[in-house]
Amino acid sequence: MASVSECFERLRDQGRCALIPFLTAGDPDLETTAQALQILDRSGADLIELGVPYSDPLADGPVIQAAATRSLSNGTRLEDVLQLVKQVSPNLRSPIILFTYYNPILNRGIESFLKDISEAGAKGLVVPDLPLEEAETLLRPAKEYGIELTLLVAPTSPSNRIAAIAQQSQGFIYLVSTTGVTGMRSQMESRVKDLIAELRQVTDKAIGVGFGISQPEQARQVMNWGS
Repeated sequence: MASVSECFERLRDQGRCALIPFLTAGDPDLETTAQALQILDRSGADLIELGVPYSDPLADGPVIQAAATRSLSNGTRLEDVLQLVKQVSPNLRSPIILFTYYNPILNRGIESFLKDISEAGAKGLVVPDLPLEEAETLLRPAKEYGIELTLLVAPTSPSNRIAAIAQQSQGFIYLVSTTGVTGMRSQMESRVKDLIAELRQVTDKAIGVGFGISQPEQARQVMNWGS
């Protein structure tokens, strides 16, 4: 399995954008999640974002919150997610990017968490509530374990913060397409086009646009904007 960066480099050479679907681990159960990961991999996913269920998912809308609640009600814990990744990742072409909040990482211990997800086979990490000012606490050890930590740019991010995030983010830059939480939107905010252009002035790293992308037309639109 290639790294996140290697995957984006290959796509760039092919002149393609990346398709990165999202799943919540353990919803409706871990066996179904394992099957879904393999189906997505066979069906054209370039990378796969796997959400670790959490009881207080501040960045997530009602759909993903409900998925996390169902998963937790089934007894899914971080250990189960790691075992799932370890079981499935050797059979996948698409790198797995774990999506989790900061508190579970701190509870486990940063070094232990990164070591464990690396040994399980994850290649990337997204932590939506990680402040930029604390990113270095994860960035340095993540590199040691071969985990690429991707940082998020919000629609409200000022220019100096955008430049700092672009410099530090690994694998790609996660551009949040809308204010608020995850979930379907009927149209893209015009600010996204401006943010992509602004990012392109300071970096040539890949840009992944997320939160609210639910229609093929929306994906095509952000692709045409240069993501």
